[in-house]
Amino acid sequence: MNTQKATDERFMRRCLQLAANGLLTTKPNPMVGAVIVSADGRIIGEGFTSPVGGPHAEVNAFASVKPADEPLLPGATIYVSLEPCSHWGHTPPCCDLIIRKRVKRCVCGCVDPFAKVQGRGISRMREAGIEVTVGVLEAECKAINRRFMTFNELHRPYIILKWAQTANGYMAQSDRQPLRISTPFTMMLSHKLRSECDAILVGRTTFDTDHPQLTVRDWTVPNPERLVLTHRAINDAPASFLCFPNIDAVIAHLTATQRQSLIVEGGPTVHQQFLDRGLWDELRVETAPFTIPGGISAPRIPDNAIADRIEQYDENIIRWYHR
Repeated sequence: MNTQKATDERFMRRCLQLAANGLLTTKPNPMVGAVIVSADGRIIGEGFTSPVGGPHAEVNAFASVKPADEPLLPGATIYVSLEPCSHWGHTPPCCDLIIRKRVKRCVCGCVDPFAKVQGRGISRMREAGIEVTVGVLEAECKAINRRFMTFNELHRPYIILKWAQTANGYMAQSDRQPLRISTPFTMMLSHKLRSECDAILVGRTTFDTDHPQLTVRDWTVPNPERLVLTHRAINDAPASFLCFPNIDAVIAHLTATQRQSLIVEGGPTVHQQFLDRGLWDELRVETAPFTIPGGISAPRIPDNAIADRIEQYDENIIRWYHR
């Protein structure tokens, strides 16, 4: 690896570390980190995106530069995990700020797929004489904002199918009596995942038999929007639960209301509907160490699923897959 590439990747990793500080606070905006490095390789400014409506990462990075280091900006490089914006939203365009600060170079992790950006920030900086490099740690930079990317590229929410099963592949007993598969710790992790997503969906059978709360409980953030897939009205459903007759209606609602992510926690029938339509981005499958003699089978992992990672908590194993 050449020296410049190694240097660019090192500072982009720092951008990703900073960006992660915006988890749960920036949505629907993406999580972005920015690092300003002087010509001699010293970090003179850094920042990450503020809660929605506040300054972006680039603004916070420039604001952190000490007055004594301001003269170093014309020879500096700014690293940003996502292309600087080029439009007016809650805040002015970040690419214009970079141009005004007269930095020598800008390194972007990936292009912003948002319709009002899509390379325009990069073009504006290049037209102003700034050297722009794009695609450093691109996969990692896209992954941290995979919900934002999917929503803007595919015009639908990022969909996680999540279920728990026994060691011999059953999600529930034949009589649908409660079957505890998750441990208290893995249930807490489920609540954490819910806290990171905008909506959660179950089917009518799960709603009637399990009476799920679908809340985050262990985390002090708002609950995801709670949805039920059902052809029949639920007269006793809490007002906080919204009912939809089919998947298309669910997707249309989430897209229209700017919900960028959805967790599906229904039974095998609901999961299979999403799998059959190819409407999924991640699978999260928790497997307990025990078996039962029979029951309701979990969905089969699709052939195009790629194993991502394996986690073990207590004796339960959680496997993640992506498309």
